[in-house]
Amino acid sequence: MKNSEVAQVFQDIADLLELKGETLFKVRAYQKAVRSIEHLPVELAQLTKEGKLREVPGIGDAIEKKIVELLTTGRLKYYEDLRSEFPEGIISLLQVPGIGPKTAMRLSTELGIKSLEDLEAAIVDGRVVGLSRLGEKTAENILRHLRSVRTKEQRIPIGTALPLAEDIMMSLQQHSQIRNLTPAGSLRRFNETIGDIDLMGTADDGEAVIAAFTRLPQVKEVLAKGGTKASVVTHRDLQVDLRVVEHDAFGSLLQYFTGSKQHNIVLRERGQRQGLKLSEYGITDLQNGRLEKFAAEEDFYHRLGLQFIPPELREGQHEIERAAENSIPELLGISDIKGDLHIHTEWSDGRDSIEAMATGARNLGYQYIAVTDHSRGLGIAHGLNEERLREQMLEIGRLNERLEGIHILTGTEVDIRADGSLDFADELLRELDVVIAAVHSSMGQDQDRMTQRVLRAIENPHVDMIAHPTCRLLGQREPVALDSETVFRAAAQTGTALEINAMPDRLDLRDIHIFRARELGVKLALGTDAHSTEHLLYMRFGMGMARRGWCEAKHILNTLSVEEVLASLAQ
Repeated sequence: MKNSEVAQVFQDIADLLELKGETLFKVRAYQKAVRSIEHLPVELAQLTKEGKLREVPGIGDAIEKKIVELLTTGRLKYYEDLRSEFPEGIISLLQVPGIGPKTAMRLSTELGIKSLEDLEAAIVDGRVVGLSRLGEKTAENILRHLRSVRTKEQRIPIGTALPLAEDIMMSLQQHSQIRNLTPAGSLRRFNETIGDIDLMGTADDGEAVIAAFTRLPQVKEVLAKGGTKASVVTHRDLQVDLRVVEHDAFGSLLQYFTGSKQHNIVLRERGQRQGLKLSEYGITDLQNGRLEKFAAEEDFYHRLGLQFIPPELREGQHEIERAAENSIPELLGISDIKGDLHIHTEWSDGRDSIEAMATGARNLGYQYIAVTDHSRGLGIAHGLNEERLREQMLEIGRLNERLEGIHILTGTEVDIRADGSLDFADELLRELDVVIAAVHSSMGQDQDRMTQRVLRAIENPHVDMIAHPTCRLLGQREPVALDSETVFRAAAQTGTALEINAMPDRLDLRDIHIFRARELGVKLALGTDAHSTEHLLYMRFGMGMARRGWCEAKHILNTLSVEEVLASLAQ
C-alpha cells in the first residue's frame, strides 16, 4: 500500500472514533499519524524495511503494528471491525460541513442514506426536511455544503487557481471599498492543487462589498449570500467564498481561514494550555471572558508566544514547536532569485528568440539565464543535434557581447535515454555552462531500472542538474517509479543539483521531496522551464514550492550571482 492509502485508512479510523464518542486524545493520535504520513518523503514500506517507522512523529507502538499489518496484508482487522459497527457510507456523510455525528447517524439509519448521491436525492424529494428537528433551512444548508464538497473535489493546479483569484480580486477592488483583500485557505498556503478559493477582506460597509462580489462578471451562480459572506461559482466551475469583517478583526479571520486544519488544531491546543480560546474572532481569556481582537496576523501569533509562521509552513507538523523556539527560518523570497536556469527558445520548442528571453529576464531584474533547449532525442520538440547546438553557442556569444545587464549561459536539456546514457557526448557537454539532464521517454520502467537510469546521469561529471526529477504532470501523469531517497543521497554526494520545476502543471520536485532533499544537503535550483517570455513569471510557483519545503535563499543555486553560479557549476 502507498502512503496515501495508509493515511486514508487512519483518517477514516479517526472519523469513526470521533463518531463513536472516543476520547479526544485517541482521535488526535490518529489524526497526527495521518498528517505525518502524508508529509513523508519516503514510502512507509522503505521505513519498515529499515526499522525506522518509530522515528516518524506520531507513530507509536500501536500505530506501527497497524501500519505493518496494512503493508503486509493489505487489510487492517481493527479498521474492518470498527467499520462494521456503523451503517454503510457514514464516513462520506461526515465529510459534508454541517453534518455532525448525530445527524449523520440519523440520515443513515432513518433514511437509509449510503452515499452523497443518496443524500442529494433525499434533500430534493423532501425526505430530509421530514426528519424531526431538521427542517427546510437545515436541509438547504446541507445541500449547499454538499455541492461545495463536490466542487472542492474537482481540484485544479494552483497555476490555474491563483490567476483566477487575482482576476476576481482586481475586479472587486475596482467596484467596492474593500480593504486588506487577501486569499486564504490552501491557495494562501500555496498547495499544489486547490479545491476552492477563499478570499478575506475588511470594509466599512460589508453588505455593499458582498453585493458587488456577487455581481462580478466572473460569477456564474450565487450559492449563498449574507451580510458578511457569500459563496459563488465562477464560469470556470470553481467555488469562491468571500468573508468581510471589521478592520480590527482581520488578523484573526485570516489566520483561522488560512489553516491548515491540523495547524489550527495544534495552535488551539497550545492556547488551551495558556487558558485561552482561539477563534476566527480573536483570542478569548477563559478566566475573565475578555475577547482580544487582532488587526494583524503577526500579532495573533505573538500573543501566543510564537514567532510569526509563514502560511506555506502551516501544515501541523513541527512549525509551531519551531516558532516557540524562535527558529522559523527566513524563507526564500522572489527578490532572492538572480536568474533562471531552465529556458527554451525558438531553437527547439520555445516560442521566442534567445534575445527576447534574455530581455524579458533582464526586465525582471535577473542577472542571467541559461538557454537549455532540448537535445536531438526529443524529436517532437525539434531538439538540437550537435551542429545546431554549436551554432546556438556562437549566437549566444554574439548576444553576450551586445546585450547589457544580462548574461546568457550556454546549455542544454539533454535527454536521459532508456539505458541511462545521454544524447550528447561528454566532449560536447564539457563545453557548455549548464547541462540539465531529464527523462522524457520510457517512463513505464520499474523502480529499479528508472532509479539506475537517473543515477547514471547524476554520476556523469558533466551533468549539473536533473530537471523535473519525477516527470509528473498534475492531474495528467503520475510520477515515474523512482527511489527518491537513493537519488537524493547520490545527488548530495556528487553535488548534482535537483530542479524545482516551476511550470504550474509540473511543480516537480514537490514540497515533501524538497524538504527531504534539503535535509540531505542536495543542491536545489529553480527553473521555470519557460517556453515564452510570459512563462518567466512562473518563477513564483517554484518559489512557493521551495518555501513549503522550508528553503532559505542559501539552499537555492540561482540565488547566487552570475559569477558565483558559474563557479558553483564548474565545481
